[in-house]
Amino acid sequence: MDRVDLLPPPTDTAVARRADAYAAAPLLNCLLREVAEALPETGERRVYRLPGGRLLSVLGERRPAEPEVSTADGWRRVGHTELVKLVAEELARHTGLSNHELPAEMIDSRDAVAALLTARARAAAPGARYLRSEQCLVTGHPYHPAPKARGGGPVAAWLPYAPEAHARFPLVLLGLREDCLVEEGDTSALDALGEAPPGYRLLPAHPWQLDLVGCAEAFDDGRLIRLGTTGFEAWPTAAIRTVYVPERDLFLKFSLDVRITNDIRRLWRHDLLKLRRTDEAVAKAFAESPGSAAWLSDRGYRTADFAFEELAVLVRDGLRGRVLPGATPLLAAALVEGFEGSPLDSTERPTAWWEGYLGAVVPPVLAAFGDHGVVLEAHLQNTLVAVDADGTPVQALFRDAEGVKLLPDVRRAAGWERLVYCLVVNHLCEVAAALAERHPGFDPWPAARRELARHDLPEAAALLTAPTLPGKTNLLLRWTGADGADARYLPLPNPLAGT
Repeated sequence: MDRVDLLPPPTDTAVARRADAYAAAPLLNCLLREVAEALPETGERRVYRLPGGRLLSVLGERRPAEPEVSTADGWRRVGHTELVKLVAEELARHTGLSNHELPAEMIDSRDAVAALLTARARAAAPGARYLRSEQCLVTGHPYHPAPKARGGGPVAAWLPYAPEAHARFPLVLLGLREDCLVEEGDTSALDALGEAPPGYRLLPAHPWQLDLVGCAEAFDDGRLIRLGTTGFEAWPTAAIRTVYVPERDLFLKFSLDVRITNDIRRLWRHDLLKLRRTDEAVAKAFAESPGSAAWLSDRGYRTADFAFEELAVLVRDGLRGRVLPGATPLLAAALVEGFEGSPLDSTERPTAWWEGYLGAVVPPVLAAFGDHGVVLEAHLQNTLVAVDADGTPVQALFRDAEGVKLLPDVRRAAGWERLVYCLVVNHLCEVAAALAERHPGFDPWPAARRELARHDLPEAAALLTAPTLPGKTNLLLRWTGADGADARYLPLPNPLAGT
């Protein structure tokens, strides 16, 4: 595989400065969206009033930078450590609650970014554009207070498995005694990864997860045996615990007992037990809908009855035969973050590009909801957009049955709210902003309005006149200790209604 040339290693000072900037942007986005009041614009810097009355100014809007606080002596620059302290004070005042865990996560996230920047400068990026897109997210979620936190563990424990550091590694192969095996769906791809002795079945494991959970007793009594590692390497994707094996065109998703963004990333029993029903409903919706959109099916899972969640592995469809001939799939989140080879960097006709993007992404999501009662979690990390040789979007591919909701398991209104947050706020708003940033004066919302108006769906029509959109409050969710799946929203101005 061709490699991208290595950059000169940055200095410690340069890394610290860049890490501060990377970590401050999403934290500021959360603070300014969730608890601050924007004051009238008076210049290059935007000024906000915080709950305690303090004034905070930032440079830029999509990725705020260089925060300053107002003092009796004028504006004073705030570094990342002081910003964390300021956020904690304002949230305690705003909510009446204290939280010692989240500030530590914010610092951990910033320190992780510093480690990633250092590692990236010394690592060879993958030559394939798809893999580069999966491994480019140094900022990560642009509206999370600690998007790169890795559970507070030592860097040496997680860095070898970090997609942002261009990691690739063999998987651990375990033999699981047959009387302990639990599986559902099509897991035949796992048996092709190696050879298990009589009485055992192959169970691949993520090496980081195996370090976390151990399972010493099962190794001692023979329920598990070590069979070495795979003869090929797996590439971690943006999801970290999901890897892609290009040689086998196979995605595998593992449990990972580490908090990443809002959740401990374990394959939970309740999600696994409903996996087949959910995946089959989505696959049926895509099969019966017109167009070229594709669903990467979660075919099945395999695990051990004594470590059902801890050692679970999920088998997901690969890309071959699902991506249109001649097209290149790219992670949607990478278009927002930016990476070498991004089509946004060479787009000369933003309107045509954006219309192609909307035409690929929006119809399958609305059809799944309106015709089949399927609520796709079509956010930036769950969506791949395939582009043709000119970089024009021609197809969307969606993944992750774990995040899908089905009607009437959830109320229609709640399902639609979730869909709008994932598709419009988390996804389209971010890609639109990244495109407009490269093409000053470009207005993405008339085309988005036209695309939504084409669909005979009452909720879509109402969306065009709704004054607000639902914005997820990740900062307040984490500060108040809410369950990661317990989404709460605040109203954001709807750019569709203003077009």
